[in-house]
Amino acid sequence: MFRKLSLSLAVLLAIAILMPGCQGSGKKGEKSAKEKTLTMAYVNWAEGIAMTYLTKAIFEDQGYTVTLKNADVAPVFAALARGDADVFMDTWLPVTHKTYMDEYGDKLEVLGTNYKGARIGLVVPTYVEINSIDQMNGVKDRFNGDIVGIDAGAGIMKTTDKAIQEYDLDYTLQASSEAAMVASLRRHVKNNEWIVVTGWAPHYMFARYDLKFLDDPKGVYGSEEVIKTTATKGFSEKDPYAAKYFANFSMTDKQLGDLMGVVADAGNDTEGAVRGWMKKHMDLVNSWLPKKEEMSE
Repeated sequence: MFRKLSLSLAVLLAIAILMPGCQGSGKKGEKSAKEKTLTMAYVNWAEGIAMTYLTKAIFEDQGYTVTLKNADVAPVFAALARGDADVFMDTWLPVTHKTYMDEYGDKLEVLGTNYKGARIGLVVPTYVEINSIDQMNGVKDRFNGDIVGIDAGAGIMKTTDKAIQEYDLDYTLQASSEAAMVASLRRHVKNNEWIVVTGWAPHYMFARYDLKFLDDPKGVYGSEEVIKTTATKGFSEKDPYAAKYFANFSMTDKQLGDLMGVVADAGNDTEGAVRGWMKKHMDLVNSWLPKKEEMSE
């Protein structure tokens, strides 16, 4: 009895030793369920939150364990460069995040373009009676001498500091957050008061309020930009499947605006909101997922 038990234990031990070797014999580029992890960094900006949470839901359905890391934009790029985060879906180029790409670009790789036709600048309600940044000093009192901004490290804030210098604006740039900026905008619009904010498109606020960008004759804010997914260097080799998804991922103005609106209306249930949106747009989602023939190349 003892000899039979010892033999059984020996067989089980041999199987246990061999198992890892068997699991490691998959095709190139394939990962075991244990290895299917993805760490996504994001900043509290509407489009980034929407795209990141949607991708999280999609990858979880593909068997991944997805971890989200929320921070200001400067720590996000630093984390990507160190390899503490895998991807960031909200890199604005060529202007907004140029300084970060200049600093960390040799430690990063760009996976794909998520959105075309993006722009940044100073935004006001359409009832405001000026149309250009170079008119702002003449109506300083109407704006209380303030430009309502977002988090201090954001690229648009650095560009606005430059705009204040270039146009010699007698204004103070107030750092806050995207949520606080939108709340201040909503309050001023409700009372038909003048306000100027650091704004960008795509953003759901353009669907909710009548807004306009102030003309930028000096071109400080640049022309149209694109939003890209940036990854830590070597990510494509580490996870070809995920890299191909990000290369395929692209949204139109209508698609992204609709998604952002759903997320904004969801309160604290962001995950539920993106899953509801995903179910209604499975054809689009499936177009992003890598096909077998793509992975065999």
